[in-house]
Amino acid sequence: MALMNFTKIAIKNLFSKPATKDYPIKQREYPERSRGHIEIDIDNCIMCSMCQRKCPSGAITVDRNTKTWSIERMGCVQCGLCANSCPKNCLKIVPNYTEPSSEKVVDSYSQPIPETPAGNVSIDISSCVLCGLCARNCPQECIAVDRKETKTWTIDRDKCVQCGACVDKCPKKCLNLDPENKKTGKETVTKE
Repeated sequence: MALMNFTKIAIKNLFSKPATKDYPIKQREYPERSRGHIEIDIDNCIMCSMCQRKCPSGAITVDRNTKTWSIERMGCVQCGLCANSCPKNCLKIVPNYTEPSSEKVVDSYSQPIPETPAGNVSIDISSCVLCGLCARNCPQECIAVDRKETKTWTIDRDKCVQCGACVDKCPKKCLNLDPENKKTGKETVTKE
């Protein structure tokens, strides 16, 4: 009787579709909203370290001096906070998952160190309305605007990464990246 049941099951399985996928020959198709892993477009990264500050698990490390961005894959929880906070939108979540490993994997990406910076931020204070949008959108928090008491606009050029986020958000277009501006340190401009 047991042999008869086994033969019946064997014949049924012989003519039915397989229960498993033909992976890795046939790649799995992930649903559109599935969380996979973080990828970076390193060429557009400005090394502002906003992703590092937003990462709840501390899986991302940004080194501005060596222009290196790295992520500990097993430490990443795929929450997407880094991708959502990136001012240049160079981070994205890709639906497929990373290869499993018995060891912690750290992926590092580097970009060449430029000989000259893109340019320092300069302001046309006569057009500025001291709205503060540049300060609120600066990923390095290096801009301060005082519109009540002293009516000043201040920038710490040593903290600035020349990303242009402040320039993009300025409603009056009074900020620009000036390659000729070689100033360092803090600069304060007063509105007359």
